[in-house]
Amino acid sequence: MSNEAKSGLQALLTPEESVVVLIDHQPFQFANLHSHEPTMIVNNAVGLAKAAKVFDVPTILTTVLEERGGYLIKGLQDVFPEQKPINRTFINTWEDERVVDAVKATGRKKLIIAGLWTEICVAMPAIQAAGEGFEVFAVTDASGGASKEAHDMAVRRMVQAGVVPITWMAVLGEWQRDWAREKTVPGVAEVQAQHGGASGVAFAWEMQLLATPAGSEA
Repeated sequence: MSNEAKSGLQALLTPEESVVVLIDHQPFQFANLHSHEPTMIVNNAVGLAKAAKVFDVPTILTTVLEERGGYLIKGLQDVFPEQKPINRTFINTWEDERVVDAVKATGRKKLIIAGLWTEICVAMPAIQAAGEGFEVFAVTDASGGASKEAHDMAVRRMVQAGVVPITWMAVLGEWQRDWAREKTVPGVAEVQAQHGGASGVAFAWEMQLLATPAGSEA
């Protein structure tokens, strides 16, 4: 990623420039997830997927050896029921030409990645894609590692390679950018209510206040 892309308005995400790749959110991977509470990763990954759908951001689902590692978790598959995940043998997703071709076919250069585990299945493709001219964003709270140290060291290594760490709600916020973009506001509100935790509750309250005329009685 160039220095110009690291700062300024152009460094922020837009739906029109983004493509999402979700990697290996499968039962086997969750079984050895120790950097985060697993239900949080499920919540955040599904929230990210739903946000991508709200903004019509192309989203590519992948699994590794699903016949042994298990199918993609249901909550994630349910967001894109018509899409069959690309099932790989490569540990590094970016070495699978089907995935790379699917990303390149979108014509988009801001690549958003989340997956299990951070230190392997996220770091490998993120580092390689960053070296091939993509602006890569790793969604750290929709990804997780075999240990907290493994996750943290992977994030550090990716940053050294020019990858930008980001959280799923930050992605959502950058995509929305302006509340005057009313078309996506209902979808954003629904995603936040379902997956935003306390932020979702606060957002619902804010929407209530905005819809309440000034001076009206409770």
